[in-house]
Amino acid sequence: MGASMTMQKGTNVPVPAGTVRVELGWRAAAGTPDVDGSALLLVSGKVRDDTDFVFYNQPAHASGAVRHEGKRTAGDGVTDTLLVDFGRVEPAIDRIIVAASADGGTFGRVSGLYVRVVDAAGGAELARFDSTDATIETAFILGELYRRQGAWKFRAVGQGYSSGLEGLATDFGISVDEPQQAAAPAPARPAAPAPVPPTPPAPTPTLHVAPPAPPAPPTPAPPQPVRLSKVTLTKEAPSVSLAKQGGTSGALRVNLNWEVRKQFKGWGAKLGRAVAMHGDLDLDLCALYELTDGRKGVVQALGNAFGSLAQPPFIHLDGDDRTGALSTGENMTVNLDRKDLLRRVLIFVTIYEGARSFADLHATVTLQPQNGAAIDFSLDECTVPSTVCALALITNNGGDLTVQREARYLVPDRGVSPQRTIDAAYGWGMNWTPGRK
Repeated sequence: MGASMTMQKGTNVPVPAGTVRVELGWRAAAGTPDVDGSALLLVSGKVRDDTDFVFYNQPAHASGAVRHEGKRTAGDGVTDTLLVDFGRVEPAIDRIIVAASADGGTFGRVSGLYVRVVDAAGGAELARFDSTDATIETAFILGELYRRQGAWKFRAVGQGYSSGLEGLATDFGISVDEPQQAAAPAPARPAAPAPVPPTPPAPTPTLHVAPPAPPAPPTPAPPQPVRLSKVTLTKEAPSVSLAKQGGTSGALRVNLNWEVRKQFKGWGAKLGRAVAMHGDLDLDLCALYELTDGRKGVVQALGNAFGSLAQPPFIHLDGDDRTGALSTGENMTVNLDRKDLLRRVLIFVTIYEGARSFADLHATVTLQPQNGAAIDFSLDECTVPSTVCALALITNNGGDLTVQREARYLVPDRGVSPQRTIDAAYGWGMNWTPGRK
């Protein structure tokens, strides 16, 4: 099917591919709400349980069949992508709903909304549906992948909801943790009785002690409802407890994504063009860490210090995206199962090449716990010749990790590396030697 041909509502096409990328796209403009893609895996029209919902706070299905790959900005276009591996879809699943939700406004304010299905192996577009008639909706079923006689097809749906992602998810059987419930104060405990002086215990006979009763079998914890809330850190509310967001275990994924706002004036058109095309711009996501045993170090692409999740420092840099072609920016993972061994982690970004400062770069930081709400924040406009920016400080407070938005641009002195500059600003106290990648 040609890229210019778009489907009509209700029509379907075959999807002859083993793995596909389902890409939601729209145009970014002032006043446009943020849009998020999600998928629901259905058996006879309903989810089996809450784990059949894949979205920003629950980014991968247990089967590995559907994964939320995240957002990317290129020019004025934004995409949010889901990866679907048909070979891993469990036999019981007969339909995968592809949905979009708007955060901070209605779809009537989102222009150029579309969904397309692309062969993940060859990149060929297999289906495309453009949504053009949105008004007051805050969630949309854009399309669905469904099984027919052992083969997969895609149908363009275009059905809107004015009740947001919550209304849509609830419709298919998801139990949602509503914010007002979460915020309700805990019921008051009955007042404790006045303390009574302890009665000395009666002497216990040493003979004929009854054996202790066998412990009652543990009652399984009720499944936790899905959290749809996102947490946005601001100057006014710069920090959040990971435990309060449900992020106490599993992997914490840190993503840095950026776009170039406008041409760099006065630096030569050639550099401006190269940077605007993401060609020569190389931003590096890094972390300074201090463990509870006092060991300190850095995780960064420079010197191939990519770290490790299974052993100290329990932080791993996914790789160095030098082309911008990996579509996901720079990613780092922190192992929350070993959080008791982390004292503090400072996540920062340096410009390795392609620009002299963060001016005109619009960057967004997202911290996505495997279990719990996403935490995100944007960097303010940079007005100083900064090549290193402290993004977030994660501190261990009695076993709970607190995430603090730093968003602090630093200007290295002449001849001083960005790493030394950040070390000095946060008192890490390490010895630095020149490194390369």
